[in-house]
Amino acid sequence: MQTPPTSLYVHIPWCVRKCPYCDFNSHEAGERLDQAAYIDALMADLDTELHVFGDRTIQSVFIGGGTPSLFSAESISTLLQGCARRLRLADDIEITMEANPGTFEQERFSGFRQAGVNRLSIGIQSFDADHLQQLGRIHNDDEARTAVDIARQAGFDNINLDLMFALPGQTIQQAIDDIHQACAYEVDHISHYQLTIEPNTLFHKHPPVQPDDDHMWRMQQRCQQTLAAQGYQQYEVSAYAREGRQSRHNLNYWQFGDYIGIGAGAHGKVTDVAADTITRRWKKRQPADYIRSSTQGKALSGNSTIADQDRVFEFMMNALRLKAGVPVDHFTARTGLSYAHLHGACRDIGEDLLQLSPQRISTTAYGYRFLDEILQVFLNS
Repeated sequence: MQTPPTSLYVHIPWCVRKCPYCDFNSHEAGERLDQAAYIDALMADLDTELHVFGDRTIQSVFIGGGTPSLFSAESISTLLQGCARRLRLADDIEITMEANPGTFEQERFSGFRQAGVNRLSIGIQSFDADHLQQLGRIHNDDEARTAVDIARQAGFDNINLDLMFALPGQTIQQAIDDIHQACAYEVDHISHYQLTIEPNTLFHKHPPVQPDDDHMWRMQQRCQQTLAAQGYQQYEVSAYAREGRQSRHNLNYWQFGDYIGIGAGAHGKVTDVAADTITRRWKKRQPADYIRSSTQGKALSGNSTIADQDRVFEFMMNALRLKAGVPVDHFTARTGLSYAHLHGACRDIGEDLLQLSPQRISTTAYGYRFLDEILQVFLNS
């Protein structure tokens, strides 16, 4: 087993309003949002993590939420400066921040760029006014259309747009129209997610009427064809990018890399080669509890070491999301298991679903449609 690449995830849990489909650890900000106290808590949390991760080089940073763009440029600058003092950052580090159109101001986003953020992920979701309203978004269609212009003027040239499909009442043509409008901005990355109804959300209590499964599948196919025609290649279940513009941070997750997680409810993963262990770690979820605990060096809520027999499933649950799969040497280096072990775990999966050689493992084009079923076999084995 080898120490894998390492990233940093920073969770900022506040948003203007909780969306009815959102099951993330996010909380409505209200008027009393103490940004300085939260940044101090993040730094105290990171100080504790350094004892676990040691002096590793950080390949990427992702500031997620919630709506991180609610924070001021000064707060984000303080955050990134604090990280730079404590961590060894790669010279070509990718630093992504999530942002929502309803929080866009030119001066603020210029400040984010000056602070060191070099990749922006904008939660558009749709360019249709009615669909935005149904999704409970705080922005309207005009703000969705101007968000990318503001980001460009602020100096961002690496931008992802989040879009959702299978929305209540959405037609296939409306979904394609959203794709065309996103592509017109010539961004380098588009994330295209199906709206799913998750437990503990308002939509779960009051489900909207979505297209049926056949309609969803046709919609997804047509959107994928449109994205490919516009030069966006699918490289992960919901991720499409122009050449060389894949999300480096998310690739590290999918390739079973390590990551430090700081912030309320943040998760991390650490490989200890000497001890031959892979451990997941997570922080206290409630912001007030997190801030109080973190300043006492007690932000950690729990941790769990991945059992040897679960390493195949844990690796495949991430790696097979990649359309091209992963090199087998990633598997052996990052799980500590042999090719023979992997070959044995694949014995009950047909060649029409999975391709395995000593060099690479991936689903077939057909198998990619049945990823959950393939993963169930690994889980059962």
